Amino acid sequence: MNVTHLSQSVSTSGGGISEVLRALSSAQKEAGDSPSVLSVEDDGEAISPWPEGAPKFLSACHLPGMIVLPDLDQRLGHIDPQVLHTHGLWTYLSIGVPRWARRHGRAYVVSPHGMLDAWALNNSKLKKKVAVALYERRHLKRAACLHALCASEADSIRAFGLKNPIATIPNGIEIPEGRDLSSRYSAKKKIMLFLGRLHPKKGLENALRAWASARSGVFSDSDQNNWQFVIAGWDQGGHEVKLKQLCEELGLSFAEVPAKQFLSLDAGSGQLSAFSVVFVGPLFGELKAQLLERANVFILPSFSEGLPMSILEAWAYELPVVMTDYCNLPEGFNADAAIHIDTEVESVSAGMTKMIECSDAELKGMGVNGLNLVKEKFTWPTIAAQMKELYQWVSSGAAEENKPRFVQ
Repeated sequence: MNVTHLSQSVSTSGGGISEVLRALSSAQKEAGDSPSVLSVEDDGEAISPWPEGAPKFLSACHLPGMIVLPDLDQRLGHIDPQVLHTHGLWTYLSIGVPRWARRHGRAYVVSPHGMLDAWALNNSKLKKKVAVALYERRHLKRAACLHALCASEADSIRAFGLKNPIATIPNGIEIPEGRDLSSRYSAKKKIMLFLGRLHPKKGLENALRAWASARSGVFSDSDQNNWQFVIAGWDQGGHEVKLKQLCEELGLSFAEVPAKQFLSLDAGSGQLSAFSVVFVGPLFGELKAQLLERANVFILPSFSEGLPMSILEAWAYELPVVMTDYCNLPEGFNADAAIHIDTEVESVSAGMTKMIECSDAELKGMGVNGLNLVKEKFTWPTIAAQMKELYQWVSSGAAEENKPRFVQ
């Protein structure tokens, strides 16, 4: 199947979408399909490995509030895809892809990746209302099918007023092989880990308040000395500065230590032992894998998500998870791989405390449940096969009688 994926970014600047595109296109290539990826170069770090020949970069003209892609039509004409698949909203791709698809009689699929959830729509609300009026609603309405990552996202798409067919297919994860997880139980300090964008929607402000509340009211002295809250990720919009200011206001001692240095140190001795919170900055590849090996609990107190890759990665590394309903992975609660929290400080604090009170055996048991869950439901070969079925359906006319079972 000749499908072209299009995204505004395929570097670390694209966050989880970049990782999804890399893994999905690789799985499609391994399955014998012919995926191509078109994007725009940016200042983010490159990720790897991509399938041979991907990604390709479009020329870009940067205008106030918009990037124009003058060679988009030419590049698509050269590839001549059977199906186009756009990832994300609010970009020039939302203008160019529908125009090219209509002119050449091609079907396209749109993956909003959580960008139609209520919280996301209310963020920069006025700008998005303008974009909807000018081009985004047309982009969405003309899609042969919309792709939701979970039932909750499908509900958000319907609440936006769209009547298109919706395919509900989750993200996947690559299961690490041969990793040594023993260090997380022998280390002097245990780690409560957040890994992702430092953005208000992730709920980190309330997580820090919850951490301070738990330390002052619930933790024993030994618990306080045995645990650190490690925040790993890239800053967006200056939010990291706000988080550090909040640490100061709350009386939480914090350190800024590059991830490579942090992982090389024994957190239970020396200067690091005095800090309750540690900011280690962005990390990818092997450094990210090492931190996931070293952590004891993963937390995502988010207000809004599509389907977070970070939680699937945590489960793949046998980590128990603390998360909100907005992470859209209720399977984790049912499988006893995660503890449920609301976004309020009291609930986040209770979730943190519950994990800290667990024995190593209980934490390990939850982590194994998470690993089994991703093996069963969230592997890329399974998801690539579902995507191929979807592409074949939309390219052949999207007849109701041939609709895949995961399309509603």
